[in-house]
Amino acid sequence: MTRLTVNDRPVHFLMDGDTPLLWALRDAANLTGAKYGCGNGDCGACTVIIDGQAIRSCLVTLDEVEGRYVTTIEALSGDRSHPLQQAMVAEGAIQCGFCTPGFVMAGAALLAQNPRAGRDDIARAIPNICACGAGPRILRAIERAGRAIRSRERLDALPVPGMDPAEAAQDVPAIAVPLPPEENEE
Repeated sequence: MTRLTVNDRPVHFLMDGDTPLLWALRDAANLTGAKYGCGNGDCGACTVIIDGQAIRSCLVTLDEVEGRYVTTIEALSGDRSHPLQQAMVAEGAIQCGFCTPGFVMAGAALLAQNPRAGRDDIARAIPNICACGAGPRILRAIERAGRAIRSRERLDALPVPGMDPAEAAQDVPAIAVPLPPEENEE
């Protein structure tokens, strides 16, 4: 049994310790913000923050995160008020949305460490892939969020069209549920 803290809540995963964190989050805790993209850490769609660092959750196992603190996109800000979330909307940096959680989490971790990160710093720290071509707008959004953080400015971007802000900001509890025995065994 793996014990860790997910989104400020203690969680016990009753899954094999070799299970990638991504699958524990998505399948057992119903935290589906981190996406499966490539499975080998290249795309960054599965990025979460572990102990303050942006980590690709497809590359770390439950055993490797024992006792650590994990933050997913669901807990970055319950009302989507994080400056990077606001800047992504303001810059029109959300295309299909599949890569968005990974970029937001990687950007949030970077800006927490260095709110003065410039374009070169951002490009080095966030090698995530956006297949839709929103990359330049995403970089601008991260820069804009850094400026907002430094000036303590709230951007107050409008919600994504067609999305009810109250529904999008729901607090999703992290509850680990064991898989049935036949799925745990190989």
